[in-house]
Amino acid sequence: MAKQPMLKFVTVDRDMPDKRPPNLRRQDFDEIYAEYADQKAKEQAGRCSQCGVPYCQSHCPLHNNIPDWLRLTAEGRLQEAYETSQATNTFPEICGRICPQDRLCEGNCVIEQSGHGTVTIGAIEKYITDTAFDEGWVKPITPAQERHESVGIIGAGPGGLAAADRLRRAGVQVTVYDRYDRAGGLLTYGIPGFKLEKDVVMKRINQLEQGGVRFVLNCDVGKDMSFEEIREQHDAVIIATGVYKTRDLQAPGSGATGIVRAIDYLTASNRAANFGDSVPEFEDGTLNAEGKNVIVIGGGDTAMDCVRTAVRQGAKSVKCLYRRDRANMPGSQREVANAEEEGVEFVWLSAPKGFTGDSVTGVIVEKMRLGAPDATGRQTPELIDGSEYTEEADLVIKALGFEPEDLPTLWGVPELAVTRWGTVKAEFGTGATDLPGVYAIGDIVRGASLVVWAIRDGRDCADAVLDQLMGAGAVAAE
Repeated sequence: MAKQPMLKFVTVDRDMPDKRPPNLRRQDFDEIYAEYADQKAKEQAGRCSQCGVPYCQSHCPLHNNIPDWLRLTAEGRLQEAYETSQATNTFPEICGRICPQDRLCEGNCVIEQSGHGTVTIGAIEKYITDTAFDEGWVKPITPAQERHESVGIIGAGPGGLAAADRLRRAGVQVTVYDRYDRAGGLLTYGIPGFKLEKDVVMKRINQLEQGGVRFVLNCDVGKDMSFEEIREQHDAVIIATGVYKTRDLQAPGSGATGIVRAIDYLTASNRAANFGDSVPEFEDGTLNAEGKNVIVIGGGDTAMDCVRTAVRQGAKSVKCLYRRDRANMPGSQREVANAEEEGVEFVWLSAPKGFTGDSVTGVIVEKMRLGAPDATGRQTPELIDGSEYTEEADLVIKALGFEPEDLPTLWGVPELAVTRWGTVKAEFGTGATDLPGVYAIGDIVRGASLVVWAIRDGRDCADAVLDQLMGAGAVAAE
């Protein structure tokens, strides 16, 4: 009788892949977690309890078949595990690296709640797909039949790419337009290499290109090409631009030299460190933390990316100001722990009141306390009178979140309806807007959100577009 490969959580402890020591990982932009060895991946996958009601799956935005591919991994059937994972997730190798598993699948693992430590779902997902690429199981898209219908996608981030993949598998002709010189959006230029090495993203983009997806890069819609021109060339258009407008600080001295936007800082770093591009603002020190006292303002994942990037650039000191406490910050607790290991200092319950110097020399800080909960249930920060002091700073990075750009104005399409927050109005589940044949997905609809939600939106929207183009009930080919 075959040995039971699963339900080992009682006898086998949770064991993440080795993490490189902080003194080594501070010196480069390589990913900090090692890869599982084959036997270790099988062992850790075998800890899954194969729940009758898998909360890991129900709390995943993509509803990935997690118990199924964990069992296949434990049984050594890795190619089937990859195919099962890819069936519901366009980019499992990316989600395995950057999804906040502690808040989604792993955070809802039943054995974690019983005190045995969650299954290492993200690390196994990464291992499965990396192995698939190494073994040549990831093939270019080959539609069973080419179709004449054409779809234009504006934005080459995760949502746009997920939609492109699904549409091409059905044989639709797909063109993706993007303002940057490389596809990938925030996957390429927003997320640092120590969380997502860029060859991982480029391999998937190459797969899409080889499968017939056409990319038109360095194309800023509204300047290089009008929205109406794109509509005229395609049977349907999907808006997947993301949100790139930085929330600003209205404080005395906020216009000083040396106060920069997180997106500019991270893009410059990714270009220089991961692609070897010549970036004048990096080379002249404007967007380079080397030798500087750095303060990052914000508490989300973008702030964590900034502080950990500054450490690797050789900053003299790195501090993160956040107006709430550790328990109430929106960023991943795992990322906070990694940052602390690497030497970042967190200044909790602190907010900037102003800045000193024409070229910034300091941040005037006010201390906060948490008061009564607001409408969302989170405690509201309140100022503590007389608590002001100044933190020394040569570089201040604003990581306060992102808002949508004014697309109707930028694109000259006043009839494109937006919400009071500036996000595009689109139908839930399909992404359909009020404009015939125009859809919108991802952050430009949701506001700043997770990569995995953008992938979900892209897949769902692609199915809706296929229904429109091919008739109700059409299903994307897998």
